[in-house]
Amino acid sequence: MKKILVIEDDKFLRELISQKILKEGYDVAEAVDGEKGVESAKAEKPDLILLDLILPGIDGFEVLARIKSDPEIAGIPVIILSNLGQKDDIEKGMKMGAADYLIKAHFTPGEIIEKVGSIFKQ
Repeated sequence: MKKILVIEDDKFLRELISQKILKEGYDVAEAVDGEKGVESAKAEKPDLILLDLILPGIDGFEVLARIKSDPEIAGIPVIILSNLGQKDDIEKGMKMGAADYLIKAHFTPGEIIEKVGSIFKQ
């Protein structure tokens, strides 16, 4: 079973996405801040990471940098899920190795799961 790590500090959104992931038949792990996100990525070795950028402690860009610089977990696809929709933020995330960049306000949880499915099919 594919496991997805959701790194999101907003409890409501994290639980909403996690419930949707579980309903789709995936396993889910959660982290509420950047440090725990990096630790969970190393411990859980998920098949995919959904990463918020605005997090307590270290931000999502730093989390992405740490994941991509660690040979053990660098190959895990990361989908950034953020309200930061500026072109510069999107370009930065993609250049740093994100598999995709979704702006929260533009996607429903169902559409986010569709994106997850398309990453797994690649």
